[in-house]
Amino acid sequence: MVLSHCYTWLNDRLGVGFFASHSATSTGVNAVAFYFRDVENARTFLEAHPMLELADGTASIAYSSPNHDGAWQSEDFLGVCNLYSMTTSQAAITDLIKVWKDSTGNLPVLTGIYPDYSAPVIRNTDQGRQLVNMRWGMPSPAFALKNRNADSGITNIRNTSSPYWRRWLSVQHRCLVPFNSFSEYEKKTGQPAAPIWFALNETRPLAFFAGIWTSWTSVRKVKEGETTNDLFGFLTTDANGVVAPIHPKAMPVILNHPDQWETWLNAPPDAALALQKPLPDDALQIVATGKPSDGTTSK
Repeated sequence: MVLSHCYTWLNDRLGVGFFASHSATSTGVNAVAFYFRDVENARTFLEAHPMLELADGTASIAYSSPNHDGAWQSEDFLGVCNLYSMTTSQAAITDLIKVWKDSTGNLPVLTGIYPDYSAPVIRNTDQGRQLVNMRWGMPSPAFALKNRNADSGITNIRNTSSPYWRRWLSVQHRCLVPFNSFSEYEKKTGQPAAPIWFALNETRPLAFFAGIWTSWTSVRKVKEGETTNDLFGFLTTDANGVVAPIHPKAMPVILNHPDQWETWLNAPPDAALALQKPLPDDALQIVATGKPSDGTTSK
């Protein structure tokens, strides 16, 4: 009964792609191993289920098993950059990118953008560029939805040679995702994982992730039922020398020059995908450690 309640909560609150589990009966106790894409979801899950105990007897929920590199054995499901901030004003964004129409309304300062949150994205339209809010998380592949009743989406895309992702690599589906800083979780033995924040420099100037988007009808959360949403995700690539000590597997594809913005929005797919490479080490730095409460957390 307890586990049934747990799975109902996980499906309703998180959805597919944000957790995985398997039985752990070999330990000799009634145990289940849960894997989460970020430590905050794990902490929220434990707080909602105080009857559960950590099997290793510690207070840490940041354990990283050497036998389970991630909840899903695919680079598309690695927990890369599942938290970022966007604090530049919408007027500054529209002026910089020459946006034709701003459809975001009164856009607030976004110090913490998590998966499935609404965030501003710049896309092409027949009339020109549009700044519009979308939900973060592209549709999940069918195999990932087996036995699931909701799909919170895929936030990061690495394998752009996959037929599944190629359909969204045309000019019509490419977009720019504005950000000022992004985080990766640093894991240290015996300590809770902490977000490390990266930006172009200490002032956290505006930059863009190379994104893709689509309009999709699905069940994002069970309590919402079926809805139609504009969804986005962004590309990842090999980690550079700044990110690798914290997250060695990957980093977002970051575009920090007007020529790159134009190429990503307008060039043929082959030329655009040439941008899927790490940002040079000297173009990125660690600017903060900790939660994005006010965007001013110091190093």
